[in-house]
Amino acid sequence: MLFAGLMSLLVGAGFAVVPISSSDDPSRLLRMADSIKTSNHAKFAALIKRLNDGTMKLSQEQQFYLRYLSAYQLGYTGEYEAAIPLLDEVISQSSEPTLRFRANVTAVNILVFGRHYEEAFKRLSQLLDQLPSITDKDARAQSLGVASFLYSEAGQYDLAVDYANRFLEESHGIAGDCKGKYLKIEASYRSSKLQADDESYQDGINACVKANEPVFSNLIRFYAANVDVRHDRQVAAIKLLKENYEDAQRTRYPLLISEFDALLAQAYWQQGDIARTHKFALAAIDSSVKNEYTEPLSTAFHLLYLVAQKQGDMEAALAYHERYMAADKGYLNDISAKALAYQTVKQQVLAKKLQIETLSKQNQILTLQQDLGKKAEETSRLYIVVLLMVLAFIAFWAYRIKRSQLRFMKLARRDGLTGIFNRQHFVSEAELQLQYCRKSSRDACLVLVDLDHFKIVNDTHGHAVGDRVLRRAVEACQAHLRSTDIFGRLGGEEFGILLPECTLAQVVARTEQIRIAIATAATGEDAPGIPISASFGVSMTGQSGYDLRQLLIHADDALYRAKREGRNRVSVWDISQPTLRTV
Repeated sequence: MLFAGLMSLLVGAGFAVVPISSSDDPSRLLRMADSIKTSNHAKFAALIKRLNDGTMKLSQEQQFYLRYLSAYQLGYTGEYEAAIPLLDEVISQSSEPTLRFRANVTAVNILVFGRHYEEAFKRLSQLLDQLPSITDKDARAQSLGVASFLYSEAGQYDLAVDYANRFLEESHGIAGDCKGKYLKIEASYRSSKLQADDESYQDGINACVKANEPVFSNLIRFYAANVDVRHDRQVAAIKLLKENYEDAQRTRYPLLISEFDALLAQAYWQQGDIARTHKFALAAIDSSVKNEYTEPLSTAFHLLYLVAQKQGDMEAALAYHERYMAADKGYLNDISAKALAYQTVKQQVLAKKLQIETLSKQNQILTLQQDLGKKAEETSRLYIVVLLMVLAFIAFWAYRIKRSQLRFMKLARRDGLTGIFNRQHFVSEAELQLQYCRKSSRDACLVLVDLDHFKIVNDTHGHAVGDRVLRRAVEACQAHLRSTDIFGRLGGEEFGILLPECTLAQVVARTEQIRIAIATAATGEDAPGIPISASFGVSMTGQSGYDLRQLLIHADDALYRAKREGRNRVSVWDISQPTLRTV
């Protein structure tokens, strides 16, 4: 979550910078602090401290303005719970409508970053309903920027780009140009529509450097470097991050710094530089937002697990792997919660509109009933027909809303590309099944599947063909699984299968059938002539116990042994012959 990026859109989207002086005029100092809070946060914090020291006499509205800016400062440093009461006080008591609106928009953001997603989207919906009546250009730009950012967080990227374009149309000045371009780049990056050499990156960086907005310019650099790493251009990514590392540190924005550190660690790992990987992974953990599960925190723990395993320190590897799984699960839960909150509020708004329409229909029915009471029996029959039609209409829409809610709940558990369980739901179902097997003394086996050389397929034929290859492999697996088997996508081209109540011999035979099915599926019409194969790692409760984390580690070791021995084969973890995974 990018709190500073969003908060800066909410406040001062088009405010002119007030020159810094030693003036003791409270009004000037307040406007000065408001104008530099994103471009020079250190001086902004010093001004807020000076205004709060009690030596200046402030009018009531100036006190509300100071409370608003103090709440921004608390939100910037992650103290979300302390910021909300100050904003609510401004919203309920200030006589200045523009300040109330800005405080309300800021409250939406803090609710998001305090993980009160449903309430945040409710308030956002109300703000957007009020937008046609808002004439203040800065306030309108703030609300449009918030809408773009939150819809991007909820995975609604087309909506996010639309509101970013509206923000660019209504904002003014170099700061507004920077923030609008950042919003478009952020939504396009998340939807994987921008390539590493896209001119939008440099255009956005230049605009934000010109506006003296280091948080935004460095966030855009992070996106560009991340795309470089994904395309094996580690040298370019490291150069871009190192050249701007000190500038990112000076922002004092924890998540931006953590993202720089985690991405540097990932780039160095891909280069084989173990020492720098370890250094920057630890730095990413140290600079991460406290008490929050974020993507850079998950990445850092995963890299430390790989480093410890590479060095043969299995005790440290296990500890880092447990922390990685906890961070990854928390991060994925957060993503799902935002998407589900958006859909829930969307359905609630639709239900409210339907309720209003229903009340209107009922009023019409009551009016019609009074009129029909004066007419003959034939007219009464017409009333009954109309009433039945209205009730049928209400029942139909209630059914559609309920069906949509059930569908959204199902989507939250499924992988969008393959239709099988996603990682979060696979882990949850597998843990429940293992508990049942342990209580009933039944065996179970875990199989990890990893497609061989899948990156080459993506690089050679493109991601669209790669997606079809993934679906083809999933269909080949499903043809050999029982209804009681648990099948999920763990990430990228890696899948997991938990087979309860199976002996090792049965699982090995079934896995071999799946391996052959994947290897012989190369003639599919959706991707003809593209050969694929997979490597398999198998662990069993008889040797690894019923703890899912231990089963995953042992199956992962077996999988990497299969990779080392030539790929396209099945490897079983054996306690009598422990192996160390090599990278």
